Amino acid sequence: MPIANPQDLFLHELCEIYDAEHDFLEGQQEMAQAATDEDLESAIRNHITQTEQHINNLEQVFRDLGEEPRRETNEVAKGLVSEAQEGIQESQNDEIRDCVINAGVVKVEHFEMGSYRSLLTGAQLMGQGGVANLLEANMRQEEETAQIAEGSARELLQKAQQHPEGEEQGLIDKAKDKLTGE
Repeated sequence: MPIANPQDLFLHELCEIYDAEHDFLEGQQEMAQAATDEDLESAIRNHITQTEQHINNLEQVFRDLGEEPRRETNEVAKGLVSEAQEGIQESQNDEIRDCVINAGVVKVEHFEMGSYRSLLTGAQLMGQGGVANLLEANMRQEEETAQIAEGSARELLQKAQQHPEGEEQGLIDKAKDKLTGE
């Protein structure tokens, strides 16, 4: 999509965050299934509902602008989802997996907050008050979710430190590697 003016840039960024929200919705569904901490799972499930509303809000933004909703590949979003999936697979125990999931949530939320701030500024400068309100509603929920995830990081990490399996497994793996010459 050629970007020749601020309106083109706004539409390009809108298409990218629309794509990102869809990718993050799928990622959150996987995270909720993989989470073992009840509070973490509950927070993710709550944010799934919010993300569905974010998508609806973005579709309304497209309509308000006289555009059809469309997705443009957002490589950053795909990378964040892929990184979280890889971390979940590599986690050696439930507690570490919950920490990886929570860290993934924090990273995604900060990316989304930056994206929405940029879009909000664009909407305000274009005099699109209704569009700005929808984007601000999405941004505020992303900020709240980031605060919740950041607030639970310490507790999740403390649980992981109390779980010796990961450390013991690491020592066992190192010993095996030495014995096999790897």
